[in-house]
Amino acid sequence: MTQDNPLDRLDDDDYPAYTMGRAAEILGTTPAFLRAIGEARLITPLRSEGGHRRYSRYQLRVAARARELVDQGTPIDAACRIVILEDQLEEARRINEELRRPRTDA
Repeated sequence: MTQDNPLDRLDDDDYPAYTMGRAAEILGTTPAFLRAIGEARLITPLRSEGGHRRYSRYQLRVAARARELVDQGTPIDAACRIVILEDQLEEARRINEELRRPRTDA
């Protein structure tokens, strides 16, 4: 059995590498904002063994988009819904593109 190199996780967008304080600092916001978007179910941080919230790079990008909307005057619940719908639209476009590609059956 081979042991995974912990440094390999640094490239993983889904690895929960950031504490709440560090995530808030990176985003230029407050922990309260991160809690609010968590309560709105935009992102669900993982919890450390001690129960502390941990965020991934992907979650930070999602939170940054929500913050951008809030900074423009959008209420936080509406901003979260917009980000969710944008994400769903992007996924639908990706699937549509895959389905449009010509199949190469052997």
